[in-house]
Amino acid sequence: MRTRRFGRTDWHVSEVGYGMWGMGGWTGSDDQESLASLHRAIELGCTFFDTAWVYGNGRSEKLLGATLKAHPRSKLLVATKIPPKNMRWPARDSYRVEDTYPPDHIREYTEKSLENLGVDAIDLQQFHVWSDAWADDDGWKRAVDDLRTSGLVRAVGISINRWEPANVIRALDTGLIDAVQVVYNIFDQAPEDELFPYCQAHDIAVIARVPFDEGSLTGTLTAESKWPEGDFRNLYFTPDTLPETLERVDRLEQLVPSGMDLPELALRFILANPGVGTVIPGMRREVNVERNLRVSDGEKLPPRLMDALRNHRWDRASALSP
Repeated sequence: MRTRRFGRTDWHVSEVGYGMWGMGGWTGSDDQESLASLHRAIELGCTFFDTAWVYGNGRSEKLLGATLKAHPRSKLLVATKIPPKNMRWPARDSYRVEDTYPPDHIREYTEKSLENLGVDAIDLQQFHVWSDAWADDDGWKRAVDDLRTSGLVRAVGISINRWEPANVIRALDTGLIDAVQVVYNIFDQAPEDELFPYCQAHDIAVIARVPFDEGSLTGTLTAESKWPEGDFRNLYFTPDTLPETLERVDRLEQLVPSGMDLPELALRFILANPGVGTVIPGMRREVNVERNLRVSDGEKLPPRLMDALRNHRWDRASALSP
């Protein structure tokens, strides 16, 4: 497993990390299978694990906590997230910061996560939603400063709304944010326009999430794909959006080189960007852990292929997502 410098934190993290949303109660998730997958990832050199309180109301955090306890000698980095007080996704400019991130709420959920994880300090505590309409508020600024000075968190980040990669720049201007987490994949290339150059100029770490576009870039979706009631993918792949998604995937698959599949191509596209500190595919099974972590081998995609992949950029409107 290759590592990358994680911005001004000066940590070195595995360039393929672990996204733990699916372990919080997605359809088909199994705790024992999840634990086995986490253990396997550590064996293969994964050091960065991203979870959140809202992933099963602490369930995903507790699974990570059990994993940390089982690997006391491994140098693992833990990232989690504070849900907005109003529990609404995505953030809207019209929401008052008192209803999303008042100081007492920030402290309360950090303490809840610390208990779930079984750690004394969280490496990276993140705001799970964000609107730059809140950037000037002094309350959240004092709260994160208190978390740092009290030793409860080592760094602070923001998980940016889906398809709104510039809706964080004012918060970054405060100098209080060490990392951003953003949707970035072959379809969603907009972070390259403004966010990535800003982060590189200010030494802010970048976490690339949703590398497989919630499953479309695995190449496994069909026109008949359906999910149980309550599954997030029903909101993401609607009867209106699924046909266009499948058409775009079909065109993209024509570019997959011999000996490679679409998921590998998707990860290699992301890792080709030196501004990305780590990419966090969601993984619940050992076979997927082994497959995704194997991509960290330093092999680069040919320049002509990268140019062709850039033509598959797809700018979409904002959508609900935790």
